[in-house]
Amino acid sequence: MKDFNLEKRKYILAGAMVSIVLLYVLRLFSLQILSDDYKKNAESNAFLNQIQYPSRGVIYDRNGNLLVYNQPSYDIMVIMREVHDLDTLDFCNSLGIDKEFFISRMKIIKNRNMNPGYSQYTQQLFMDQLSVEESSVFQEKLHNYSGFYLQKRSIRQYATHHAAHVLGDVAEVSKGDMEEDDYYKSGDYIGKLGVERSYEKELRGEKGVQVLLRDAHGLIKGHYMDGQYDKMPVPGKNLTLTLDMELQALGERLMEGKIGSIVAIEPETGEILCMVSAPNYDPSLMVGRKRGKNHLLLSKDEWKPLLNRSIMGQYPPGSTFKTSQALTFLQEGVITPETAYPCYHGFVFRGLRVGCHGHASPLSLVPAIATSCNGYFCWGLYNMLGARQKYGNVQTAMTTWKDYMVSMGFGYKLGVDLPGEKRGMIPNAQFYDKAYKNDWSGLTVISISIGQGEVTLTPLQIANLGATIANRGTFITPHVVKSIEGQELDSLYTTPRRTLVDRQYYDVVVRGMRSAVQGGTCKAANVSWAEICGKTGTAQNRGHDHSVFMGFAPMNNPKIAIAVYVENGGFGATYGVPIGTLMMEQYLNGKLSAASEAQANSFQQRRISYGSGSR
Repeated sequence: MKDFNLEKRKYILAGAMVSIVLLYVLRLFSLQILSDDYKKNAESNAFLNQIQYPSRGVIYDRNGNLLVYNQPSYDIMVIMREVHDLDTLDFCNSLGIDKEFFISRMKIIKNRNMNPGYSQYTQQLFMDQLSVEESSVFQEKLHNYSGFYLQKRSIRQYATHHAAHVLGDVAEVSKGDMEEDDYYKSGDYIGKLGVERSYEKELRGEKGVQVLLRDAHGLIKGHYMDGQYDKMPVPGKNLTLTLDMELQALGERLMEGKIGSIVAIEPETGEILCMVSAPNYDPSLMVGRKRGKNHLLLSKDEWKPLLNRSIMGQYPPGSTFKTSQALTFLQEGVITPETAYPCYHGFVFRGLRVGCHGHASPLSLVPAIATSCNGYFCWGLYNMLGARQKYGNVQTAMTTWKDYMVSMGFGYKLGVDLPGEKRGMIPNAQFYDKAYKNDWSGLTVISISIGQGEVTLTPLQIANLGATIANRGTFITPHVVKSIEGQELDSLYTTPRRTLVDRQYYDVVVRGMRSAVQGGTCKAANVSWAEICGKTGTAQNRGHDHSVFMGFAPMNNPKIAIAVYVENGGFGATYGVPIGTLMMEQYLNGKLSAASEAQANSFQQRRISYGSGSR
């Protein structure tokens, strides 16, 4: 009689053996084919893939002056699997570090949370940015430290003490950087701020690799297959900036002891000639192993020197904004150049009063711009938003007003080629409907007509307003990079943008700004060497008012448009106008006269008190 239990056992045993064999096959397939660790382990016995880092692109100013370049440095790399019989004390002494640093660094390298992609078979960064002198001392003893290697790199060096906010800096990649772009590995460098960040892909180049052959003892025997599989690094592209460094240096000098910004633009091209943010710092502070310590100190400074106020500061534009109101009112037919409004020390209507300084009354548009009359522009906005039937209701009128502001570059980011730009604030009908529960009128929001209330702009947007008026209604998106080696600029920085206002109305506003210089609020800018057009602003603030100036020169065929913003500087004529005039003289004439140089020295020495201290 047949034993069916034995028969079943035979099949079960056979099935178990087949399953075990399949499991081994699958495991071997996973290890040898799918697993990167096995491949690294096998290859690491015979090969060392040594990354060759490209030289980072250098940076010049618009006149060809070198601003940022590279200096050789060395990183110490370690392959953990190869470290054995290490004399830790001797190793630390040769590098000038203590044992605690060594232990801490080795723990960080092995921590996959802090060092994503860690493998004991591949090179890991132990210590970076050694100078040639430091590395030569270590090189002499390198044969005693199995598993450690020297990797040639380069670090950024600055040929200037200026324009730190524009130039930016380079530092080691973060975990987020590596997750965002698999080009980067632990220990790589990346641009963190300024053009180093916004043009990172152009500046960084492409890595190369040397495949080196090792013997059974791990000693390098030469290039595998005579370098057949080596890949040369591709250098990064060089950048030429739009900045004029002499102008930039003067602007930083004039803003010493002050908080604020100066932005100058070439109207025809949108090229930013200078971008001063005060207080600033020396870019060389952000180089080398001391970068982290210096960055921490700057970040804790109460005056916020790391903040690029030119594109991140959101300020009330004050009376510089009146030019945009005049253009809107003219285009919409709210006024003509001859329209006159009364101003008896301000706008007074239905119990509401907006003050103004003394001047003739009533005024037409050109003298209203020249004298910076508050009453005139309050009446204009009131008539646009409330007293006319053209729009049907205040919400439609407000939307029309907002559309004009957006077309002039307000309320949204302009698109400058720098990280961190803010948009400012242009309120719309929905904003006021929510704020006032649908119960508001032109009188409710009258202060926006004079650049106060909810309206805020960046200094870059104010300078761009000057450039747009200089061009009589067009502007090219402001930018700080003039050219990229072997590559065209983005069309955003070459294509003109037109506002909703006709050229003929810009001509009227230009006459008003020229009149302001000839005998109005900008009289300090009435010079013999150029026909300057300008507009002051005294922006109200909880403390001392801000001093603002926006202008351009010459009146016809303009070469420079500028905005000056000095926090707590008082009247626009106190700081804004004279600083702006000195800047335009430097750019248009190539130097300051003796009298202007003395004036510049005077402004350099002035300090404004800011609460708990002064700058």
